[in-house]
Amino acid sequence: MKNEPANVSVPRPVIGSIPLCIFVSIYILVFCNNTFWQKANDYLGSGTGPLWALYLAMVALCVAAITPFSMKYLIKPFLIFLVIVAAVASHFIDRFGVVVDTDMIRNAMETTPAEAQHLITRDLAFHLAIFGVLPSLIIAWTKVDHRPFVSKVVWNLAAIVISLGIVAVCGITYSKEYSAAVRERRDITKSLNPVTPIVSTARYFLSARKEALIVVQPVGTDAVVKPPLARINKPRVTIIVAGETARAENFSLGGYGRETNPQLKARKVVYFPDTESCGTATATSIPCMFSRFTRAEFTHAKARANENLLDVLSHAGVNVAWFDNNTGSKGVADRVLYVDLASSKDPRFCKQGECLDAILLEKLDDWLDHVEGDSVLVLHQLGSHGPAYYLRYPEHMGGFIPDCRTAELGRCSEGEITNAYDNSILYTDYFLSAVIDRLKARSSQMAAGVIYMSDHGESLGEKGLYLHGAPYTFAPSQQTHVPFLTWLDDDFTKSMELDTACLRKEATRPTSHDNLFHSVLGMMNVQTSVYQRELDVFSPCRGGNS
Repeated sequence: MKNEPANVSVPRPVIGSIPLCIFVSIYILVFCNNTFWQKANDYLGSGTGPLWALYLAMVALCVAAITPFSMKYLIKPFLIFLVIVAAVASHFIDRFGVVVDTDMIRNAMETTPAEAQHLITRDLAFHLAIFGVLPSLIIAWTKVDHRPFVSKVVWNLAAIVISLGIVAVCGITYSKEYSAAVRERRDITKSLNPVTPIVSTARYFLSARKEALIVVQPVGTDAVVKPPLARINKPRVTIIVAGETARAENFSLGGYGRETNPQLKARKVVYFPDTESCGTATATSIPCMFSRFTRAEFTHAKARANENLLDVLSHAGVNVAWFDNNTGSKGVADRVLYVDLASSKDPRFCKQGECLDAILLEKLDDWLDHVEGDSVLVLHQLGSHGPAYYLRYPEHMGGFIPDCRTAELGRCSEGEITNAYDNSILYTDYFLSAVIDRLKARSSQMAAGVIYMSDHGESLGEKGLYLHGAPYTFAPSQQTHVPFLTWLDDDFTKSMELDTACLRKEATRPTSHDNLFHSVLGMMNVQTSVYQRELDVFSPCRGGNS
């Protein structure tokens, strides 16, 4: 009779619930908060008393926050949840320098699968496996020794009180240093992981729930189109191009060393070199651009509660439409004709679930052929959206090489990333010029104008930051300084009695997203009580300053 092999079982480690909370707290703070500690180290100084006290205080604070959840059947799922969230967030925080605040959560919730796929990379999978899945398996395997209920309550309360006491002592001892850090470097606390991502997500869902109950209020119902200042007996057409992720720093029209705008330069557009965005992400900037509120007044709730520029134009009798090659209008085009081109499967323009902006040009041709009466069309670009910049232009139109041919920016040099980004700007130059040329070709049928403004900029590695979405209070200029330009044909210029030489001079003045609402109303000769002449960039150079 053969001997059966003995079953050998590996003994599971046993640990108390409070020590487990301490170990997980230390793990998250040490392995998932590199950016937080780098910023704290830069501000407080390496090896200083305030920094060591901060290490101790943060562990104690984390323990105090986690310990109330150290109950049977709850502690493991809760700790695993924290570890997974911290691991995912740390990849984006450490790799791209992003802050996972409420606006970033809104961007994530409103993105498309095609856009999201460029962020779900092999690097993310590897990072998650090492820093999220592996420690989660260890937590799941470990046996937790729970005390009797009454004893657990007493010990948990003691652990919380002691932890909070440690936090208080550290905070009082170095209150001057910490107060100054919070006041002067808000980006330090914004980098704390997973506190900021979890709190921001909760805030997003709370605000989204409130916004869902909002009833939109009419704006500019008194709007009417005034007769053109000069006799123009044909439709007046404005094309608004809402750009995506184009930063002014890389526009040669504004002084960039590389020639990224050769075609626009040849078309003698008027460029506004000092323009600031309303936000650093599409979900904020697009609603703000088209609202009547300035950046200082704007909130998402206000945008949802009030009609916007397109509604006012519609009230005035202007034909309005929105063609989208991005992630939607963010509510702006809810009450006008909306055409989604981003979901097209046309192989001439689309691959990997995304389309080149040239798909907008084909649709534009058909729209222009059927224009009747004064009209405004918004073209929402995919533009220079990252990190897959190389997908924003045909490979044969990439003038700067070698370019980064992957969405995993860590695999490319800074020069390759810049080349790919500049190629996307070159393609926007081609796209805008093509829009202008289509209008020129129909000059006998309509008076036409173009106004282009990007929603926000982009970081390409400056100060360790990539992509966009940084909180506006400490966002770098690369994310807030955006290109803004306009082109008007002769008849459109005459219809406004616009002095082009004057406009070129005025264009050197500071401008912002605040100007779009009122400038478009001015272009279309719309008279309404919500129009503010001082925010219309054309008004100083029009006949009678009207």
